[in-house]
Amino acid sequence: MESKYILEWFHFGDTDLKYAEHGLSMHPQPYELICYHCQQSAEKYLKGYLFYNGVEAPKIHLLDKLCEMCSEYDDRFDEITKQCAVLTAYGVQPRYPDEIYVDKELMQQALSYAKLIKEFTPLAGIRQELEQGIKEESAPLEDDPVE
Repeated sequence: MESKYILEWFHFGDTDLKYAEHGLSMHPQPYELICYHCQQSAEKYLKGYLFYNGVEAPKIHLLDKLCEMCSEYDDRFDEITKQCAVLTAYGVQPRYPDEIYVDKELMQQALSYAKLIKEFTPLAGIRQELEQGIKEESAPLEDDPVE
């Protein structure tokens, strides 16, 4: 899979995380929507990892299932199973009124879990590797004249 495509998944995850963090500045804070964007960010990070490993990520929102698939390539993903299971609930329920109750504490937990997944070593390492590779591809060679 092309590096730029995989990085797009990570960047989409970043965008969802930024939307979640932006919700903190709103009054009242939309806890359900913040949690939804936390789930969405984690989903995109996990799918990016699967694409990196040549797997066509399924069109599902079950983070625990995606995490299980990722653990087939790196068993360290077992370390984030709990966080993925918690965030999974926010993928669908917050879209509908009265389907889920979220308070400030749960919202803060969702934000911390999404950030933890973003910075999770296997994901952050691949991202850094891909970004470095793209920089090196676009860097001029030493023998190239500088304009």
